[in-house]
Amino acid sequence: MGINVDELDDGRLASAPLDVLEDYFTAHGWQSERNGDEEIVTAVKGSWAQYEMRAVWRREDRVLQFLALPDIRVPEEKRALVYETFGLVNEQLWLGHFEMWAASGMILFRHAALLDPTNQAGLSLEQAEMLIEAALDECERFYPVFQFVLWGDKSPQEAIEAALIDTAGEA
Repeated sequence: MGINVDELDDGRLASAPLDVLEDYFTAHGWQSERNGDEEIVTAVKGSWAQYEMRAVWRREDRVLQFLALPDIRVPEEKRALVYETFGLVNEQLWLGHFEMWAASGMILFRHAALLDPTNQAGLSLEQAEMLIEAALDECERFYPVFQFVLWGDKSPQEAIEAALIDTAGEA
């Protein structure tokens, strides 16, 4: 059952945030899996990689945490460079941040939304879209930076300069 935006009266749905995300994923043809009332997972194909998208709902705090995992694992010997890269990358972000799970060396992008406790409507479709698109956009934008550091033997600064080159003119 997908969401028909035209049928939403005030842009909000009166269901739990994960229900809204599940409907959004379904509307985009993305298969998802629910892990109880607290988590939903889907996979989205980007231009660089397939991203696992994971949302975790903390009802007691009314916080929806959103994670995007670009399937990049950092070998032990490159972790210091990647942490330096995070510092340079994260200072360019307005929303969310990149980090690494220490146990697995997996890079992820994480951000969260604090939902208004006085609003029983929950998460709006527009908020869901912003959470998902912000995570995807940042993963797509910085994926090459991490690849240059890990496999191109570039320094973090060189990787950012190479990956985030602004093109001028028209092709």
